[in-house]
Amino acid sequence: MSSFKLAAALFLASAGAAVAAPQGFAVHDEPQEVANVRFVTEDGTRMEMADFQGKVILLNVWATWCVPCREEMPTLDALQASLGSDRFEVVPLSIDRAGVPPVRRFYDEIGVTHLGMYVDKTMLSATALRTVGLPTTILIDAKGQELGRLVGPAEWDDQEMVNFLKGYIEPPQ
Repeated sequence: MSSFKLAAALFLASAGAAVAAPQGFAVHDEPQEVANVRFVTEDGTRMEMADFQGKVILLNVWATWCVPCREEMPTLDALQASLGSDRFEVVPLSIDRAGVPPVRRFYDEIGVTHLGMYVDKTMLSATALRTVGLPTTILIDAKGQELGRLVGPAEWDDQEMVNFLKGYIEPPQ
């Protein structure tokens, strides 16, 4: 590796995540604004994206009728179980028009126990967040800015993905 490439790699590692993005994960050159979308929790509490400020968020826009979404949900649950903290949260945002009931049935059916339930039955959040397909997962920093996204399913509890996300959650040494 040339000294220039090494210097560039060291600079990038110190400026953000020290681990390269997994295949398919597009990291932005500069953080981007995130729409302050609104949704409800299982008990009907109204929330918005700004409520998560101060935490790194992995926002997963999904629906129970989306087969790839259903398939990746156990890995998101496992990711929340291993990395969830006061510094990081997986936020699965369902856009099911029928609201909370089908999401609750799905969580119960596959044994989701670590994820919160967030639902936007208007589906307006999908447009506001510029999703082009489901699932779309957006990495958001503690200031509420989008760092990158992945369109399509992923193995969220895969060690490469976990290491990548840890680079954004854990403070630089």
